Amino acid sequence: MARRKITLEELLRAKQKEPYEDQAAFILARVGEKRLIPIPRSGTNGKKPALCLRYWEVLPETDRQDLREELLYQTVPGIRVDYYLSHLEVYEKERADVRRLDAWLREQKNQAPLPISVNERSFAIFGREKFLSQGGGKTLLAHCGIDPDLLHMIRTAEPFAAYAGDRTVPQNALILENKDPFCGMRTHLLQGHRNILGVPVGTLLYGAGKRVVASFQDFDISAEPYLKDPRNQLLYFGDLDWEGILIYETLAKSFQEAADRLIRPFVPAYLAMLKKAAVVPSLPETKEGQMRRESGLFFSFFQEEDRAKMTDILNAGRYIPQEILNGSDY
Repeated sequence: MARRKITLEELLRAKQKEPYEDQAAFILARVGEKRLIPIPRSGTNGKKPALCLRYWEVLPETDRQDLREELLYQTVPGIRVDYYLSHLEVYEKERADVRRLDAWLREQKNQAPLPISVNERSFAIFGREKFLSQGGGKTLLAHCGIDPDLLHMIRTAEPFAAYAGDRTVPQNALILENKDPFCGMRTHLLQGHRNILGVPVGTLLYGAGKRVVASFQDFDISAEPYLKDPRNQLLYFGDLDWEGILIYETLAKSFQEAADRLIRPFVPAYLAMLKKAAVVPSLPETKEGQMRRESGLFFSFFQEEDRAKMTDILNAGRYIPQEILNGSDY
């Protein structure tokens, strides 16, 4: 039974000039015929007889035989019609998009389309670029029994913010958690320096905090060819807090699984942070909500004495931001 919500005002719009008794009789008659179902929680108009302010309007059943025939005889085999045959009211709502998908599949019948991005494919088929990623597109594909892979879509890679001092191979590429160290080290390299804290660095990559994990999932797509050379050493430098350590370990684990390459902490930078923190009157308090969830990978690159200093600071509820270092330290 199809129905929709409707207000008393809408129902009486064409009867505004009639006496209230006639208006009430009209509404009550339709309620008696079960064409309207009162919604008591909507309240009443306060008149006599009292009428609810909202109703369910029962819509007349329509003959949907033409929809059945369209699904059965005018739809490409790639679209499964079982769901829609059992839910014709849903098909009625989604029909325009189903027919667009049907037309696109017919066009691609004898050729494999060039893979393009999700938003580009969404616009090409449905005329709305966000339909497949943010709209009801995923639901529509499920109703049609269509695997998204059949639409030949590629995930858009998250671009790297990077500075290449040189593109020689092999080289050290340094990933930085925060923007200020990235800009400061870039300035350092632009001034003609080739080493950072005594280590030669060819490329800087801005990780943007937790977003670095998603960015590096697309490394093979986004990175320049020279960066993908397995002879390069990838290094990571972030805040010395539980969250920064977890970001590094999550990145290192996912990248090793995907590319079989190890990203190492940039040890000289962390040691320089420790040395400078020793003369700071008071380190900042750890941000609320951080918890120790590290696996031990990060600490495995440090000597026992340095590990102890780090954990003492972190267990005391303090942390060392990357910004403790600046151009004069590099």
